[in-house]
Amino acid sequence: MNTSNTIDPAGSGQGEGVDGILGSRSGGQFLRRALWTAAALIVAAGAALVYFREDEQTVAPRYITDAATVGTLVVKVSATGNLQPTNQVDVGSELSGIVAEVYVDDNDRVRKGQVLARLDLSKLEDAVARSRASLAVAEASVLQAQATVAEARATLARFRQVAELSGGKVPSNTEMDTAEANLKRAQANEASARATVAQARAELQSNETDVEKASIRSPIDGVVLSRRVEPGQTVAASFQAPVLFTLAEDLSKMELQVDVDEADVGKVETGQKATFTVDAWPGRHYEAVITRVGYGSQEKDGVISYLTVLEVENDDLSLRPGMTGTAEITTITRENVLLVPNAALRYTPPASTDGAKKTSGRGLLGVLIPRPPAPVRKAQPTTTSGTPRVWALRGGRPVAIEIRTGATNGRVTEVVGGPLEAGMQVITESVSAPP
Repeated sequence: MNTSNTIDPAGSGQGEGVDGILGSRSGGQFLRRALWTAAALIVAAGAALVYFREDEQTVAPRYITDAATVGTLVVKVSATGNLQPTNQVDVGSELSGIVAEVYVDDNDRVRKGQVLARLDLSKLEDAVARSRASLAVAEASVLQAQATVAEARATLARFRQVAELSGGKVPSNTEMDTAEANLKRAQANEASARATVAQARAELQSNETDVEKASIRSPIDGVVLSRRVEPGQTVAASFQAPVLFTLAEDLSKMELQVDVDEADVGKVETGQKATFTVDAWPGRHYEAVITRVGYGSQEKDGVISYLTVLEVENDDLSLRPGMTGTAEITTITRENVLLVPNAALRYTPPASTDGAKKTSGRGLLGVLIPRPPAPVRKAQPTTTSGTPRVWALRGGRPVAIEIRTGATNGRVTEVVGGPLEAGMQVITESVSAPP
């Protein structure tokens, strides 16, 4: 049985040629491209319609306002410093020697004149004994000089009597002059001996004073803040008196020494009240009063400040020397004044404040071509010739109100002049602005 294959030269029937197959694939690709192009045009047209509609919408700014109120303005200055006793004394020793005994320790209460420590008295007592012996020798010398004076005076008196009885023939003039000179010499020796006695007595007194100073006594009634000496320690007072104890006179009254910045020192005056806190007692506020504002400046890390002293009551002894205190000094207190928020003084409306703005349509070409960047609008000045102003809404539009301002505490500012009245709403912020 013979079998034969028949080829259709026109490309019809089931047996398609290569050209037919290729033609079929090209038609499918063209159809798909046409569909994708149509879909892209539809999306672009929809986006253009949405953009066009949004572009035609009206955009209006919204504002946040706050009322001008009547209240109390309190202005405070912050400063930090350390607590110190009102009278702190460093007790030292004028003498050198070995510490024999120490009678007090830290936190002990002492009375004026109480012995705190005592140096070894051996050498000092020896010096006193030598001085007493020298004084006794000097006093004996005085007695000897007095006897010599008496002898010379008697000799001179006898010569004068003999001369009177002999009519001046005897004794000779030389003998008379010698007798007179001996008397004067004896009197001078007596004066010298008396001076030696005074010198020996002064030396004895000085040595007795050293013995007294060997007992280190408290100069005040107070509390021992620190003890820096131990028994057996050698004290050398050759150039300066070493500090052995530090005493505080009365811890129920203390002072807070703070550094006030040069920008704030002009507001701080004696007599102003303040409150301060310490880390040891969180949440507790202590009262204080300024007693001194220093004129001398001090520099630390390039910052200029002035030492200010505040008087503090410490009846419960909760405060201790050296604690760090953060003080709030009340410099200004004004009641029943008109106040506006500082945000209202800082607010500046946009360049266009017509309430609403409408943009023009730009067509499909304008949608497809990006717009050039909009010019930057300059903010309107908040002052005219240095006069502060706030903005209030009238008919939906912000209107400037010029005012005169006074003191401020950083949050609100006092209004001392202008048409602004209590209760008027002033603009503090724009929620949204025109594009």
